[in-house]
Amino acid sequence: MRCTDRVATILSLPGRTPAVFTFLATMAGAEEMNKYRSPLVSRYASKEMSYNFSDKKKFTTWRKLWIYLAKAEKALGLPITDAQIAEMESHAEDIDFAMAAEEERKLRHDVMAHVHTFAHCCPTAAPIIHLGATSCYVGDNTDLIALRDGFNILLPKLARVIDRLANFAEEYADLPTLGFTHFQPAQLTTVGKRACLWLQDLVMDVRNLERARDDLRFRGVKGTTGTQASFLQLFQGDHDKVEELDKMVTEMAGFKKAYLVTGQTYSRKVDIDCMSTLASLGASVHKICTDIRLLANLKEIEEPFEKEQIGSSAMPYKRNPMRAERCCSLARHLIALMDDPLQTASVQWLERTLDDSANRRISLPESFLTADIILSTLQNITEGLVVYPKVIERHIRHELPFMATENIIMAIVKAGGNRQECHEKIRVLSQEAAAVVKQEGGDNDLLARIQRDPYFAPILGQLDALLDPKTFIGRAPQQVKTFLAEEVRPLLEPYKANMDVKVELVL
Repeated sequence: MRCTDRVATILSLPGRTPAVFTFLATMAGAEEMNKYRSPLVSRYASKEMSYNFSDKKKFTTWRKLWIYLAKAEKALGLPITDAQIAEMESHAEDIDFAMAAEEERKLRHDVMAHVHTFAHCCPTAAPIIHLGATSCYVGDNTDLIALRDGFNILLPKLARVIDRLANFAEEYADLPTLGFTHFQPAQLTTVGKRACLWLQDLVMDVRNLERARDDLRFRGVKGTTGTQASFLQLFQGDHDKVEELDKMVTEMAGFKKAYLVTGQTYSRKVDIDCMSTLASLGASVHKICTDIRLLANLKEIEEPFEKEQIGSSAMPYKRNPMRAERCCSLARHLIALMDDPLQTASVQWLERTLDDSANRRISLPESFLTADIILSTLQNITEGLVVYPKVIERHIRHELPFMATENIIMAIVKAGGNRQECHEKIRVLSQEAAAVVKQEGGDNDLLARIQRDPYFAPILGQLDALLDPKTFIGRAPQQVKTFLAEEVRPLLEPYKANMDVKVELVL
């Protein structure tokens, strides 16, 4: 006897106690452990995004679409009664999933299985359910609703990440730090300015996601090959009524426009447009979290680390950047998923072919689920970034004497010295100091060498000013202030109501 059969038997017994229900829960849990479960749902993604692509949301949306269609057809004169619509509305949520699964097993058709299941509990409305429609009326339109709602879940989360990073950038707008090109020390920047480089990519992502959402249209009521022939027949050749039907259902579903032309499906290039914005977001997050991992190695910045968190099973001292690593890992998956809609759109034969279906069942939900957990994790990271100014200062001290040589040369020239002669002096001293750093593992002692050389006596009193890190950061603080005021804060205005939401990472 299967676990589920044993559970059913026990449930039928009289005198069930709380202990019985505990046993049942344990049995059901054990049964689940025998199945593969997508980590995107079982381990990572939020409840709201998981629900957005759930069977419950999908099939209740199908029923709502059948109700919209019936209401619009009735309003335009077809013989549909208020009682039929009321019956459908009263059963919009109570789906017999077991019956639907059995119907699909027999019919090998998911939409017709749910038409039959809906009709079973709506016998009066049964003759008019799905009237004139094709499977893609519920399938494609539901996908478009899920895409729209998915963007609406992601955008406030992305806005919160931007808000946290903006606060971080503002706090550290004028804290000098080594810049890096080729991951080699370069001219100084500030911690806040570097955060603005991350922010700029995320600001672009907000605009991309908003555009992709706002560009979505409804498939609407188009019939089997997109010609609306079945509806034209229902309305006895009245083109105006068919157009009005399309418009009415589109508005009921919360869309402003429907695609004017479709095949059996909406163009699969729409999926490319949506998933490309998510893949681009994945690239942004991967770059940000890679930077955080590099800075963690330098011990300049760290992601949050819990009091009892273990960094390594073998090395107790380690504080691994596991949240940033998770973001990078999932971002690669998000980027890789982009290949699916490109391939799918390219092989859609004529008005449609069904080899898109199985692929889209996986790629569309996984893109949004993956983006969802990436943003939740990144919010957690950006809310608790730890900066170590003393380490940053030490790294600057090691490199700044080399960077300051041009300033020193200019000061000598102003004091009456010869540029070429000064350049040669500093070149020799710099090579000697570099040998100490690279060959002996010592500190950069270029400044001490300059102070001991009588040649530089005329400018010794200026050395502290010449080596002040704040004189090497250019307009970085001003750029941070302007960027946050003009580009970032205005972008966050529509999301203010959701800005205080916290995330709790269980794993």
